[in-house]
Amino acid sequence: MYPKDLKYTEEHEWVRVEDGVATVGITHYAQEQLGDIVFVELPEVGQRLEKGESFGVVESVKTVSDLYSPVSGTVTAINEELLDAPEKVNEDPYGAGWMIKLELADEGELAELLDAAEYTRMLEEEG
Repeated sequence: MYPKDLKYTEEHEWVRVEDGVATVGITHYAQEQLGDIVFVELPEVGQRLEKGESFGVVESVKTVSDLYSPVSGTVTAINEELLDAPEKVNEDPYGAGWMIKLELADEGELAELLDAAEYTRMLEEEG
């Protein structure tokens, strides 16, 4: 359920790194807990984010949640499709539901994130 090629945060974001660019979204668990997502607010391209900093908001029929950057970097792209179709986060959180792409400032920060097995264990301990 949690792809092994991703890194995860305790706040339920995921990150996939390819050629120094980090793609960020929320996990299957997060979208499941939120329920039907009706609105996504994302940062502007060019915005600089620090690890742990809020970069946007996801609103569902149940609640509103902040989104936190798993790594530091500069926003190079946002998933504009989510502005008109936020339900893509529910339908495909690891694919079409991605949220932002960042040019990584420090690849060393990735070592501080959870791998799939650690993230799964954390969920089991919470549950």
